[in-house]
Amino acid sequence: MNKPTVLMTSVGSYLPAKVVTNETLSSFVDTDDAWIRRRTGIAQRHIVADDETTSDLACAAAKKALSNARVLGEAIDLIIVATTTPDNTFPSTATKLQHMLGARNAVAFDVQAVCAGFVYALDIAEAMLQAGRGRRALVVGAESFSKLLDWEDRTTCVLFGDGAGAVVLELADDAPDWGIRSSVLHSDGAFRDILYVDGGPSSNKAVGHVRMEGKEVFRHAVEKLAEVMEEALQAAGMTAAEIDWLVPHQANIRIIDAMQKKMDMPRDRVVRTVENHANTSAASIPLALAAAVDDGRIKNGDVVAMEAIGGGLVWGAALVKFGRPQ
Repeated sequence: MNKPTVLMTSVGSYLPAKVVTNETLSSFVDTDDAWIRRRTGIAQRHIVADDETTSDLACAAAKKALSNARVLGEAIDLIIVATTTPDNTFPSTATKLQHMLGARNAVAFDVQAVCAGFVYALDIAEAMLQAGRGRRALVVGAESFSKLLDWEDRTTCVLFGDGAGAVVLELADDAPDWGIRSSVLHSDGAFRDILYVDGGPSSNKAVGHVRMEGKEVFRHAVEKLAEVMEEALQAAGMTAAEIDWLVPHQANIRIIDAMQKKMDMPRDRVVRTVENHANTSAASIPLALAAAVDDGRIKNGDVVAMEAIGGGLVWGAALVKFGRPQ
């Protein structure tokens, strides 16, 4: 018996109002606009206000996604928030979001897979809906990543920003070839020391700062993302030529360009938001997806490929036919 299809019916996003340009950064960090653009493609990033939390970002994005899906919070059965920067060690940011949305019927929890968090959460939500744990899910990637940065470390502080993106997933009993076509996840803790935060409750009772070996991360990213995308294509019985849009994790323009070439995709079929958003970790894919849906590039029925890699190392890819049959 075939499993029911899990559709991705809507998307919403939110970016904090405060914008920090490369020029602004160069006023207090030993860097400059040309250096940052050349190495990363980033021109600016959004940063949370002092009184703004990850749940605030998540709520704003979630409300847009629910509105676009014409669904009320009380109709949601499952909420998963992918984040590395929760409001509190506990309870989960998802339970706070549940209350903010009035989604009293939903099971809610967080997923921590850093930059690959959205892909991980998507996979979990699909499995739970197909297992009969509800008919509608809200999957959110939300980060206040600036709270983890050492603003004296120019190798990391220039790379990241804050924001949130959300999608609504819905079960469909008769929509073959729509929705989530495949998802593939991997992890390898042997490489945890090339990208990590040097703090935590059980290690030093501190929040800590991001630490990264940039060259090693780049090498693993290009290799592993190409491999996992090929796995996702095989799992869906598809070829790269059938993909309408690549919506990659927005970490570095060089990684995005490398993936475009490996997949032999036209440049104008790759969504790039890294210039304006920087790396927003778990929020980067849904933010980029929302940007392309909102401006009309991604349309109902388009096949979207998503991939990401983050500290752990953890990485994954998913293929989705966006929207619903008309």
